[in-house]
Amino acid sequence: MEEETTEESTPPTPETNPDKKPQVYILRDWKEYAGESFLIIFSVLLALILTEFINNLHEKNETKELLDNIRKELKVNRMLEKEQYAYHQQVLKSIDSALANPGLQKKIVSNDEFHLKYIAPQGILYRYLDDVAWEVAKNHNISAKVGIKTMYLLNYIYQDQARIMKVEDEIAKVFLSREAGKVENAHATLILIKNNYKGWAVDRAPGLLKQYDEAIAILGDEK
Repeated sequence: MEEETTEESTPPTPETNPDKKPQVYILRDWKEYAGESFLIIFSVLLALILTEFINNLHEKNETKELLDNIRKELKVNRMLEKEQYAYHQQVLKSIDSALANPGLQKKIVSNDEFHLKYIAPQGILYRYLDDVAWEVAKNHNISAKVGIKTMYLLNYIYQDQARIMKVEDEIAKVFLSREAGKVENAHATLILIKNNYKGWAVDRAPGLLKQYDEAIAILGDEK
């Protein structure tokens, strides 16, 4: 049986494979590498600048929206407080009339109850002053986006609003107490209610209305 012979294949060489093209290596100098590095750095810097610009634009629009909402809230609150101030002044007149009229005091305090409707027919508070826009703005760090004067003014306004709203709790403590249901205490109870109205609400109202006007004007300028 004849043995098969195999020939070892050898890789082609230019002599054996004349069709193969020689490889060409391109050498680049340092200027080309420097140019590529510059383009990379420029692209990164441009991306950072654009990102910063977009973030600043977003923050500016957000601040404008927050201030617009506060301004709208203050304008509504000013209108409501003006109405409430007039109502509270009428309540004080009713209290003064009751203090001078023992017969009316007996109507106000009867059956061991204090009947508030004779002096405050619409309730202790006539209107409620909102602070939603202010709370939202504080949660978005509005203090870092407005001037100190503006921030101080807004703080003052909303704190005074809260004090005026507190009159409801303070007067409720008086007329819901056991002592308020006694006829002999009617005069003293009316005095306490009057003092609470004046201290918490009525005496604050004129100043608060002026502060509203100032804040609304300032926020209009900052838009």
